[in-house]
Amino acid sequence: MSLKEDVLRELIKTDEYISGELLAKKFGKSRAAVWKAIKCLISEGYNISAVTNNGYKLLECSKLASSCEIRAFLEKDFDVVHYKSIDSTNNACKRLLAEGKSGEFIVFADEQSAGRGRQGKSFYSPNLSGVYFSVVLRPYETLQNAVTATTAASVAVCRAIENLTDRKPQIKWVNDVYLDGKKICGILTEAITDFEQELVDSVIVGIGINISESECDIENIGFLNCDINKNRLIAEVTNELVKIACSDYKNFIDYYISHSLIIDKNIKFIQNGKITYAKAVAIDKTGGLEIELENGEHQILRSGDISIRKA
Repeated sequence: MSLKEDVLRELIKTDEYISGELLAKKFGKSRAAVWKAIKCLISEGYNISAVTNNGYKLLECSKLASSCEIRAFLEKDFDVVHYKSIDSTNNACKRLLAEGKSGEFIVFADEQSAGRGRQGKSFYSPNLSGVYFSVVLRPYETLQNAVTATTAASVAVCRAIENLTDRKPQIKWVNDVYLDGKKICGILTEAITDFEQELVDSVIVGIGINISESECDIENIGFLNCDINKNRLIAEVTNELVKIACSDYKNFIDYYISHSLIIDKNIKFIQNGKITYAKAVAIDKTGGLEIELENGEHQILRSGDISIRKA
């Protein structure tokens, strides 16, 4: 991590002034080097107060996309890669992995020209109106266990939104996040596997969250519509995701169930081109959706090529 990022992290952590001498001692640098880092942050849009004999205080974070700021908010060390425009952050992760990029990392973009959702659907990703990012995790888990990342991602998004705003999102099975009955977030999880050892080498969790309202003709699209630091949101989702993505269902399934949008609702699901009407009854302890068919029969639906809509 650079001195600039170290200084930014310290400024974010406190509401008080921090002296240049203290920062210099903490990071083993000169006061001149600290001042150079401060000037660089100010040039990038950070509102930093510099007062003689008091030191430095962050008054306002930058409103621009910033790898440096995302890293400052992260609880775990991730490399963070930024693109102004990209076809898809998931695709970018795949390319970086194919080129031999190691470790866990985040890719984010101001816009996506070909954002992807589940079942081959596109995800609307206009410039600067949302956050579009992918997190590469290295779980080294069996194929069966790594599937938990899909439902875990929706929990991570909801928790992050609740941590940073007064909004109360819900989850539409399997992992779409809704607010006031409209979709504000799509999630696409893809695994890169070692088939010989039946292990997941890496999991790519792609997340798109609509923040600011923009003109579009997409049905049922929603937006957070609140003043939120996008860099902090990306970091907060990642922090929550790291806590639960590779853990057991029992660590987050109760939260997932409590935030369900469709339990007790009449729904229809599409499987292999066939439409079936049913009622959503419950979600089991491994994320399966229990439904009651019109003939009274009960079934458990798992993730896959299934769409669920309100009837």
